[in-house]
Amino acid sequence: MTDLTTLLEVGGPLAALGGGTAYTRAKYPAVYWSAVGGPISTARLLSSYSSVMEACGLTVAPSRLRVLAVKATTRREVRPAPPRRGIIRPTSTGLRLRLRLAPGQEPADVAASAERLRHAWGVHAVYVTTVKPGVVELRLVGYDVLRRVRMPRNTGSGFLKVPVALREDATPFVRDYRTVPHQLTLGATLSGKSMYLRHLVAGLARQPVALVGIDCKRGVELAPFAARLSALATDPDEAAELLPALVKEMEDRYDLIKARQGIAPDTPDEEITSDIWGLPESERPTPVVLFVDEVAELFLTATRKDEERRDEMVTQLIRLAQLGRAAGIYLEVCGQRFGAELGKGATMLRAQLTGRVCHRVNDEASAKMALGDIAPEAVSAACAIAPELPGLAVAGDTSGGWSRIRTPYLSLGDAAEICRESAHLVPDLAALKPFRPAIPVRPVETSAPAVLPRPVTD
Repeated sequence: MTDLTTLLEVGGPLAALGGGTAYTRAKYPAVYWSAVGGPISTARLLSSYSSVMEACGLTVAPSRLRVLAVKATTRREVRPAPPRRGIIRPTSTGLRLRLRLAPGQEPADVAASAERLRHAWGVHAVYVTTVKPGVVELRLVGYDVLRRVRMPRNTGSGFLKVPVALREDATPFVRDYRTVPHQLTLGATLSGKSMYLRHLVAGLARQPVALVGIDCKRGVELAPFAARLSALATDPDEAAELLPALVKEMEDRYDLIKARQGIAPDTPDEEITSDIWGLPESERPTPVVLFVDEVAELFLTATRKDEERRDEMVTQLIRLAQLGRAAGIYLEVCGQRFGAELGKGATMLRAQLTGRVCHRVNDEASAKMALGDIAPEAVSAACAIAPELPGLAVAGDTSGGWSRIRTPYLSLGDAAEICRESAHLVPDLAALKPFRPAIPVRPVETSAPAVLPRPVTD
């Protein structure tokens, strides 16, 4: 009986502690990392730093001065010198430290050993970035931050910047329209493409910009945000009327730039190198962001008349993509597939879309359409996205860089409420007034009286 009591007194708390630790690690990985994983990985890094660097081939022969100093003071063996390590800075998702590379080393050497460092220090992933010549930063991520997305507090948001997703290295993915003016977003059904678009609309709704939508699915994606939209087209016929108005608005803005800077009126638009951001704030037009959902619907035709309309719309989209940035008009093109098989002008339009985001797709060809021409190695990562991870995507741009991102959940009702609260920010653009969507009137909820009235009788 005494042995059983002792076992319960000692084993019970240990079992409870182990079970609680396992539950916390599965359900609350950030708490587990801060309490358990972080200290363990830090101790492992400090105790094995020199040996791990030597095993990864990241050490160099010591200098002659160091060899003479060691031989003069001690009799121990002179070992190769690892990169000089900076202070370890813990974060809520991992660790950060800087390394000063030894002469003859380059950042690519450290990046090639990232997988070895991950296993040696027991973390989820290791990412290497260059800070300045000779200095790199190691970002150690303690757990899979994309499994349950939690956006960091400091997201670097600003005007025409929307923190829309989280990168796999625990940094926010910010959609910056000033840096990447136009973007192509692809994804199959239930891949999270609509959630990504929802975050963009909700993020821009709080900023002084004009939001224009073309949703050829009868408006089911963008109609809930009608209170904040300056214009909305819900079918190809309406889009064929809206796009010329946007092109005319762009041409008027070019005329404004010419008049302000004294450029001759007959100067072609393509030769203008300035933009609206060089104008005084009092004269600067409001930026316009055009969302095109299911862009393939604009390319599909059934008759010759539809082909003429399609060619006109594609030409106008290409003009907006080529010249719209300087006029403050930005494109966000979304669809399931986007390639040469859509018809004339599709490839030319895609070439103007600098940013690329590819969610889960149904075939490899779709991933190649989005990423094959800018980051071929990212195609396999896009094809490996599992259906049970909606919102997971591969983001890249024409610089060749790419990363895995995931959009946090945002309900349609919350996004629509943000748009209703920001309805007063809809700018006054005369060219878009005919296309302003009708705002549905919300029914007023009335509560029934607690006591039913009784008629007065004589």
